[in-house]
Formats: sequence, structure tokens, C-alpha cells
Amino acid sequence: MKRGLVIGKFMPIHNGHIALINFAATHCDELIVSMSFTPDDKIDPVLRFEWIKEIFKDQPNIKPAIIADDFDDETLPLSERTLIWAIRMREVYPKIDMLFSSEYYGAPFAHHLQAEDILFDEPRIFIPVSATLIRNNPFQYWDFIPTIVRPYFVKKICFYGPESTGKSTMAEKMALYYETTFVPEVARELIISNDITVDDIIKIGTAQTQRVIEKTKIANKILFCDTDLITTKIYSQYYLNEVPNILNDLENEIKYDLYFLLDIDVEWVADHLRDFGNQRSEMFELFKAELEKRNISYITINGNYREREEKIKKIIDSILV
Repeated sequence: MKRGLVIGKFMPIHNGHIALINFAATHCDELIVSMSFTPDDKIDPVLRFEWIKEIFKDQPNIKPAIIADDFDDETLPLSERTLIWAIRMREVYPKIDMLFSSEYYGAPFAHHLQAEDILFDEPRIFIPVSATLIRNNPFQYWDFIPTIVRPYFVKKICFYGPESTGKSTMAEKMALYYETTFVPEVARELIISNDITVDDIIKIGTAQTQRVIEKTKIANKILFCDTDLITTKIYSQYYLNEVPNILNDLENEIKYDLYFLLDIDVEWVADHLRDFGNQRSEMFELFKAELEKRNISYITINGNYREREEKIKKIIDSILV
């Protein structure tokens, strides 16, 4: 039986890695995909390893493995470094017959392993990408990122503020403009009046959080969210005079990359769930104070609806560059 080896940090795994691994898998009977990690990694190693296992779950000859990178010494010449690697590989894996790589380390590493050295697209002509390039500018290399990995890089944008400031309309418009999806205010799907209970507010918070998680999986680079758990907690305090502890946990589950605080300088539009038309200034200051209390940065958006759209698009465009 011929056993192959591919090593890497896979931070993150991308289409170049996948092409290499699939190539290697066709040239050996068993392929060990060894993912190394350190405590200082920029992407959680457990998450990275789950990505690898999920991508290759239907290919039984591909064997993902994880190993702590506590043996490398970057100060050494390449030949000495790869000798240390080979010693560790022999300690943790069965005999390796073939080493597959697209990197300069292939030849000396294979030599120390006493394995055949097989290069794949070393100059990255066919798949011109690296994990570093993706981490530094994921949107520029979006097409090289596997579907399962993309949610990690999605930017979550929250339209935030008191009632009747255009959050729902703006979230939907921006999603359409940027060809992505959005998360509505889920409370409007669950209640018909503001005569609510603690159970109602918990259901709202849970559903809002779950919807963000679900939509992040299918978002195209940006996810626009109409409201957040801070908002749920504000209304819980107003209507129930209490905030269930679970809302604190739910708030911590989702971190938004950008908050747009929508100002109240637009016309009030009443509906069956809006109660604070005569307290707009007070509510605006409360919403703003909750962000500042958490040291959350925000951008205030004001002006008419057309002006608001243009301001927001300019900011989003700068994120997507």
C-alpha cells in the first residue's frame, strides 16, 4: 500500500489546497492530511480541522490528522528544519511513501522522510492564491474560498437604532444591491402586539440569533442585519422591566463587524408595534448609550433616505475593496 502525506496549517483551507489534496489522493492508496497548529494561530484550529473533515468526508482514503506545531525552528536552515519535521512525522504517522506539496520545502523534506517527492503546481499558475492572501483580503479571493469556509469571512453589518428609522427597508435594499441576503427583525414574525411575556422575548432573542447564523452560511461577503440582541434587551427592559439572562448569552454569540446607528431625522411612520413616537430623542440616546457602554464603534447615518443610501454604499464599497 502506498501512503501519501500533505502537510499545512490550512489557515484557511482554500481551493489550491483542495486541488493538491485531490491530486495526491489519486496517486496513493491512503493520504494523510496533517494540519499543524499553534496557540497563536489567527484562525481557531478546531474550526480549521472541522472544515477539512467536512470537505473530504466522502473520500475515505483521505485521512485528516491534527498535530501541534511545537517542534519547528524557523531559525534553522531548511535542510535542518525539514529533518526535524521528518523525525516528528515518523513519530506520529505510519511510514510515508510519497510527499505531495506545492512548496519549496518538498525536496529536502521528502529526502529526510525517505519518500518520493511529488510537486503540484509549485508556481501557483493554475490556482494563484495562498492562505495569507485570503486572510489579508478575503473578498478579492472570494472565488478561491470553499463554501464551508466563506461564513468565517462574511462581514456582518447591523442596522441599529430606535423605531421608524428605516432599518428594515435599508437592510433589504442593501442586500439586493450587493447581491447578498439579509436578516429581518424576526420579532415581527413572532408577535402581533407588544403585550409580551418573558417566554416571548426569549423566543425572539433565540430566533434572531439563529437566523443570523443561518443567513451567514449563505451570505455573499456581506450580511445585512435589521436589529440585534442589544435591541431585544432594550425592549425587554421597557416592556417587561427585566432582561432574561439568556439574552446576555445570545448577545455574545454574534459579533457584528460594523454598526450603523440610524438617526431619527426622518418622518415617524406608525404601525401596530411602534409605541415610542413621542419619545424618539430619548430612545435614540438610549440606543447610542448601549453601544458606547459596550465600547462598540458605530457610524451615525442621517439625512433623507436617498442620502442615507449613498453614505452606506460608500462605506460598504470601501470594505469590499
